[in-house]
Formats: sequence, structure tokens, C-alpha cells
Amino acid sequence: MSDAPLRLAVIIGSTREGRVGDRLAHWFVAQASGRTEVKVEVVDLASFAFPNGYPNRATPAMSAFAASVERADAFVVVTPEYNHSFPASLKQAIDFAYDEWHAKPVGFISYGCRSAGQHAVSQLRAVFTALHAMTVRDGVGVDLLDGDDVESLLAAETPVQAAQVLLDQLCWWGLALRDGRTARPYVS
Repeated sequence: MSDAPLRLAVIIGSTREGRVGDRLAHWFVAQASGRTEVKVEVVDLASFAFPNGYPNRATPAMSAFAASVERADAFVVVTPEYNHSFPASLKQAIDFAYDEWHAKPVGFISYGCRSAGQHAVSQLRAVFTALHAMTVRDGVGVDLLDGDDVESLLAAETPVQAAQVLLDQLCWWGLALRDGRTARPYVS
């Protein structure tokens, strides 16, 4: 069993101009900042020059993304909901890695109108199950129809408590699965 901090990657899944995902990700990083058992890395898909199509060989950007997934012990995926699903940019990036996701926990921060992004999360759970990742039960959902000021929405008690529950679950599962992978390599 390792005493090293849990390496948590917060993946910003939207690449749209004017997105809300980057603000949610940085808010979550601030929520995690008081935890000494966690080391957070933000992985912003907008900062990768991914190819438009899927090439025969991985590009440097694809390899860099897969390396960030490999380094992490756990993930928080920040996703919008577009037409009851998650963005193509996120699916493309998820598919650039495979073994790197195995036996690691994934949590979600979602946002959208009315459903707070829960349709996107539902579909992402199926995708991550196929990748042999374990999704945690609780997450953070933000309904953008509740107000124009996202920072005020996030300052409320409910999202702050939800973030702490999400961190608790990710830390427990992340440490348990990391110890498990160390003791016995995962087989798919």
C-alpha cells in the first residue's frame, strides 16, 4: 500500500468557445485543494491538437492525452450535455486511450439545462464500463437555468457538499484500486 497522494485528473470535456466547463473544473480543483491525499492535474481537451480523423498511428497529442490518463489514479470528467449526450470532443479523447483507463474510478461534474447534464453522465457511465473503469455513484450537477452567474450557483451549499462527497468516493475507490493494481495487475 502506497502513501503517495492520489493522482486525480480533472478532464474538461468541452472544447467550445464560451464554455462553462473550465470554470467548473477550476472550482472543483479549489474544492480539492485542502486535501493532502490528492494531487490534482487539469487535463483540458481544448489544449490538445487532436486530429479530425482517427489515424493509423497515434499523433503526439493522442499520445500525450493517453499518458495523462496513464499517470492518473482517478478521474473527474467535466461534461456538458448537448442534445441529451456528451460532446464529440470528449468521446474522441476517451477513445485515444484504452488500457490506461482500466480499474480506475471516474466521477462526473455535469452541466446543462433542466437535467443538469445527467443524460450525458448516463451515457458516459456505459462508455467507461466498456473501458473497465469504475464510475462512482455521486457527482455534481449544475442546472444552467438556475441563474446566469455560475460562480454564485457553485457557492451554494448543495454543490459544495456534492463536491466533497464526490472527492470522498474518488479517494476511497482510487486508493483501493491503485493498491489492487499494484498487488495484482488488472486483466481485461
